[in-house]
Amino acid sequence: MAAHRKPKQHPLSGPAARTAATLALASAATATLFEGSGHAEPRLTPAQVKAKVDQLYHDAEVATEAYDGTKEQADAAERSLRALRDEAARRTERLNTARNALGSLAAAQYRTGGIAPELQLILSSDPKRYLDDAAFAERAGDRTAVAVAGVRAQLAELDRLHTVANGKLTELRGRQSTLARQKSAIRTKISAAEALLAQLTAPERASYDAADAAPAADGARAARSADTPRTPLAAAPSSRAAAAVAFAYSALGKPYVWGATGPSSFDCSGLTQAAWRSAGVQLPRTTYTQINAGSRVARSQLQPGDLVFFYSGISHVGLYVGGGKMIHAPHPGAPVRVAPIDQMPFAGAARPA
Repeated sequence: MAAHRKPKQHPLSGPAARTAATLALASAATATLFEGSGHAEPRLTPAQVKAKVDQLYHDAEVATEAYDGTKEQADAAERSLRALRDEAARRTERLNTARNALGSLAAAQYRTGGIAPELQLILSSDPKRYLDDAAFAERAGDRTAVAVAGVRAQLAELDRLHTVANGKLTELRGRQSTLARQKSAIRTKISAAEALLAQLTAPERASYDAADAAPAADGARAARSADTPRTPLAAAPSSRAAAAVAFAYSALGKPYVWGATGPSSFDCSGLTQAAWRSAGVQLPRTTYTQINAGSRVARSQLQPGDLVFFYSGISHVGLYVGGGKMIHAPHPGAPVRVAPIDQMPFAGAARPA
């Protein structure tokens, strides 16, 4: 007689299985929710991107002005080092000539009875050892004493030049190290700005570019309303100022490149320096030194050719051209353009001599 067996049930079949499945789905959904909230970052609005990009470009310009100042100091240290090395080479040549003269004197003494001990030492591989002996001049004859005194002085001067040159070399290497750090900071800021702009959709980027170029379009309209695109918006107060303004107009459309002073590209202080250099006036290299060039000018007294400065740290400069406008090199990706001076926080103005 066959045994009647109760069919086996899976441990999670029936109501239990349905309950477990429900819990599993809920758990998965919860995990997904928390995972998403932990990793997803809200997308920036175009306005937020613009604000961040503007700040990054401003920070990059601050770093650029610091770089320009350090580069100027490094270049000066390098020129000084080259001059010191050239002078040391000339001194060494004169020293060798003096030592050759002593050699001739030694040869004459040898022919008349042998070389004096003092000359044996001065012509040895270590003449300074003997020169340091203050009694030498008393033991040598007058002619020998004068010659050796000259060698002693030249050795001392050569040592001094080498010491100064070594100090300049150390300074130059320090400046070069600072330049490398500043370059890295500038590139980091610019790369971050470019990465933010890359997040914009095509229409958003077009809108951003249009807003960024609006001051340039305004300036272009003002220029077209004059006789030629190179005509200032107001008369310059002097021939030099007029030359500086004319140069700035000729630079319109050229790209911003940090550290550049022309003729094909500029940063902000590089443009103003080049403009006034064309007028025969040498300005300092950076914004924070250019503001002290010439005399300070009130905003209400601005004239074409004046330097106009912006931000509390004096980190941007343009060349005033009249009508409340300036020509400036704005930032990477934006060419030299005409813009209103009230588009940035005004910090002061200077009129070069």
